[in-house]
Amino acid sequence: MQKIGSSTSGRSAVTATRSNPINLEASSSSSTKKLTSQLSKDSKPPPATISETGSEETELSTSEGEDDTSWITWFCGLRGNELLCEVDEEFIQDDFNLCGLQAQIPHYDHALDMILDNDSFSGELDDEAHSGIENAAEMLYGLIHARYILTSKGINAMHEKYKRAEFGRCPRVLCEGQPCLPVGTSDIAHNAAVKIYCPKCEDIYFPRCKYQSNMDGAYVGTTFPHLYLMSYPSSKPATATEQYVPRVFGFKLHKESKSS
Repeated sequence: MQKIGSSTSGRSAVTATRSNPINLEASSSSSTKKLTSQLSKDSKPPPATISETGSEETELSTSEGEDDTSWITWFCGLRGNELLCEVDEEFIQDDFNLCGLQAQIPHYDHALDMILDNDSFSGELDDEAHSGIENAAEMLYGLIHARYILTSKGINAMHEKYKRAEFGRCPRVLCEGQPCLPVGTSDIAHNAAVKIYCPKCEDIYFPRCKYQSNMDGAYVGTTFPHLYLMSYPSSKPATATEQYVPRVFGFKLHKESKSS
């Protein structure tokens, strides 16, 4: 049995040799190429490890991500600024839309440059001056925002947020979680904080988020929610007619007993 296996393997080797004759020139050329390739590899520096490459890519992507984020996107993404939408830069760059704001905002030019990411002056200012410009930029953007959300583009942007109930819901039980709209009780800055308006019971409430309660109501204004409901009448629910009825032992209280 062992001899038969040996002869079989021998035939296989002979057959393979006949079907694949050795080319001496090709073999010599192949050896030369391998030697050249090996020498070139030895002359190259060792490749970076996976961890080093990974950290370099991470740092690069992080720095690129920071550079790509505009001031407007960053500001609207801050906690408490959920009531604001992103104003188009084209709207801000139109001087007609900013008419009258220069007299209300300190450091107006620097604040506008900061909003539009043109703050090349930042390296020339100390911390106190830079902080003052940041506060001015916040106020300027808020007042621009109040004007922008009265345009068709601004109303559409706020409509998307309203559909997702990003402005909060009515705390009144009988309104059954009706989405609300932001509203200001004054169009003048620093007069009153923002409130939320329920289109179902037609009343206003304090925002549930304490961070939103610190926002100036002038950043939204007194007109927006009512103009929005005129633009999107389908978003206005039926006015709430059901009222809570106080009872004592199951009996309704008479109006005279309430007054006494």
